[in-house]
Amino acid sequence: MRLGPFDTSRINVRSSDGGGGGMGRAGGVGCGTLVIALIGAVVFGLDPAQTIGLVQSVQQQSAPASQGGDSGQTLSEQQICTSSDYAQEACNALTSLDETWAAAFARAGLRFEQPVLDLYRNGRVDTKGCGSATSAVGPFYCPADKGIYIDTSFYDQLAQMAGTGGDFARLYVIAHEYGHHIQTITGLSPKVREAQQRNPAAANRLQVAMELQADCYAGMWAGQNRNLIEPGDLEEGLKAASAIGDDTLQRNAGQRVNPESFTHGTSRQRMDALRLGLESTDLAACNAFFEG
Repeated sequence: MRLGPFDTSRINVRSSDGGGGGMGRAGGVGCGTLVIALIGAVVFGLDPAQTIGLVQSVQQQSAPASQGGDSGQTLSEQQICTSSDYAQEACNALTSLDETWAAAFARAGLRFEQPVLDLYRNGRVDTKGCGSATSAVGPFYCPADKGIYIDTSFYDQLAQMAGTGGDFARLYVIAHEYGHHIQTITGLSPKVREAQQRNPAAANRLQVAMELQADCYAGMWAGQNRNLIEPGDLEEGLKAASAIGDDTLQRNAGQRVNPESFTHGTSRQRMDALRLGLESTDLAACNAFFEG
């Protein structure tokens, strides 16, 4: 995808590796958030049931971060965005995502707020509002601090798993997490969390709907920038979506496919959600996963 260059004057970027952003220390994983363990079950050798349990545990707990100070060198946004090819690509994508969604919200007469992108590598991250997590959790979004957290080493694992080294698979990941930000600033996220607490039996079904909607939003961003899409991009995105479907993750890990434990949707559902977004221009189109 032919993304334009990043503009650090217009995006919010920090790095936990270098202490950027003044992040406090947190005591253990836990937060009432939508933490997304995309492929930990296969890539990091975790039991899918344990991964799913971790996601549910993180959603239901609350562990506020303490106010401890940072000990690393503070990096500028420019330094963060030029620290690696992956970082530069992520910053380019963030610039495009911010511009695209700001315009969409303006057309809808809605107030828009940018997220913060936190790029770290090979380790553990401490968030401002959602406790701490290791790289095994995968990319995730924290509603409490409106932060998208990506360990860039995840992209190496994604290339091995999805069988593609193309950029669009990586862009799909960050656009999916950005979709969770859209859910937060539109007020959907807290409503779904309340519904899950009122009806625990429906918690997984609602979580799947959230993930599929985020996939749809990722596709919508790409569709709004169709002029920048290169040959093979869409195939890369669909292949990545298929690789991280719950049924595929469980099957590849030697587990029995258990629909009751799904938290992100099947491979087919994730591909269909991405396609829906690509073909839609109205934000309401992605509400289809909560209908019926």
